[in-house]
Amino acid sequence: MASRLIINADDFGLTLGVNRAIAELHQAHVLTSATLMATGAAFDDAVAIARANPSLGVGCHIVLTDGEPVSPPHSIPTLLGSDGKNFRPSLLDFMQALMRGNIREGEIEREAFAQVQKLKQTGIAVTHLDTHKHTHLFPAVARPLLRVAHCCSVGAVRNPFEPAWSSRLAPNAFVRRLQFHILGILGKRSFESLPQLNDGHVLTSDGTIGVSATGQLDAASLRKILHAMPEGTWELVCHPGYNDTALNAIATRLRATREIERDALLQEIPRASRTVSGLELIHYGQISQPHRHYERSL
Repeated sequence: MASRLIINADDFGLTLGVNRAIAELHQAHVLTSATLMATGAAFDDAVAIARANPSLGVGCHIVLTDGEPVSPPHSIPTLLGSDGKNFRPSLLDFMQALMRGNIREGEIEREAFAQVQKLKQTGIAVTHLDTHKHTHLFPAVARPLLRVAHCCSVGAVRNPFEPAWSSRLAPNAFVRRLQFHILGILGKRSFESLPQLNDGHVLTSDGTIGVSATGQLDAASLRKILHAMPEGTWELVCHPGYNDTALNAIATRLRATREIERDALLQEIPRASRTVSGLELIHYGQISQPHRHYERSL
C-alpha cells in the first residue's frame, strides 16, 4: 500500500533553537514542512531559513490564543484577553469565549488574513494553514480560516482531526484522546462539509497523526505510528527544537520533549523510508500532485 506523509513542525519562528532544529531536520531529509508564527520572537530568522531552504514547505501557524496579534488591537476586541492587547492566555479561556458566542468570526478572519499577509510580504509562498493548539477543530474557527485560505490563494489546510488508529498508539494519553474525541464529534462533520474543501479550492490530508502523542512523541511511539499508517495522505505533526534559555522564557509545556522529538525524527524517518513500502515524503505544496509510487531511501 502507498502512503504519502507530510512531516510538519509547528512553532517555526518561536525561538532560534526551534528554528535551528527545523533547518537541521529538513537538511537531514526527515522534515518536509513547517508552519511559521507571524509574531514569533524569531520570525526574521525563520524567514531567512525558509529562503535558504526552498524545498521546505512553509505554512502559516495561525495564532489566536497565547500570543500577540498582527492586527491593531482595536480591530479585533473579541479576540483579546483582559489586557486588551494580547490574545487570551489559555486555550480553555478561548474555548469558553468561543462556545458562549463572545468571539466574532469576522475578527478571526481579519486576524488570520493579517498573519498570512505578513508571511506573504516576505516573499514566502505559503503552502497551507494550521492553527496554534488546533483551534480550528471548532467550526467557528474553521469557517473563517477556510475563507482566508481561499481568499489568499493558499492551497491547503491542516485536517485537525486525528484518526482513531493513530490516537490509540499514543502512550499515557487517555485524557488527551478523550478531549480530541469529543471535539471531533462536535466539529469533524462540519469541517468536512465546508464549501472550500468540497469544491476543491482548498485541499487537506486524510488526517493528522501524532496529535495525541504531543509531548510524548519519542522514537518508540513514532515507530509504531509510522508502521501502522494505512494508505492515504497523512500529516505528522511534531514540535522539535532545542531546550535552551530562549525556550525557558516562553510559556510552553513543550520543553525537553522538543529534543526528544528531534532525535526521534532523525532515528525513525530514515528507517521508515527503507521499510514502509511505497512511502513518499511530501509537503502541502505537493499535495495535489499524483503519487509517484516509489520507496525513498535516505
